[in-house]
Amino acid sequence: MPNTYSKMYCQAVFAVKYRKAVIQDSFKSELYAVIGNLINETEAKTLIVNGHVDHVHCLFQFFPKQSVSEIMKNAKSKSSKWLNESGLLGNRFEWQSAFGSFTYSEREIAKVFDYVKNQEIHHQKMTFREEYLKMLKAHKIEFLPEYLFKELE
Repeated sequence: MPNTYSKMYCQAVFAVKYRKAVIQDSFKSELYAVIGNLINETEAKTLIVNGHVDHVHCLFQFFPKQSVSEIMKNAKSKSSKWLNESGLLGNRFEWQSAFGSFTYSEREIAKVFDYVKNQEIHHQKMTFREEYLKMLKAHKIEFLPEYLFKELE
């Protein structure tokens, strides 16, 4: 639409199904690049993708016509297909069905970018569960604890 101006940023976080620690150093950079390209494929703009052995953080800019759910659906489904077809893992790979999404203003992006960039450092001190709970609470997102970390989906 003409005369529609926006600049919206989202950090999406999603985990490997059952929180399995299967994202290996040998292919994680390539996986993160694939996810970033898949986000860009939706016409959103990837700023950074990084993670740890059991989850991924994606920071991207998106536009009013786009749905964060559709952006994540594309990234998660096609990246799991890529992983399964690559033969990098000995068994079938899946992401958890849900994800968290958190929005930020322009002035917060440098700090969030650094946070995503330094995932390995954060997870020397904190588990994914602790990190995710901290993010939900910081954004005042209501949640049902019994559904948050279901081991079986």
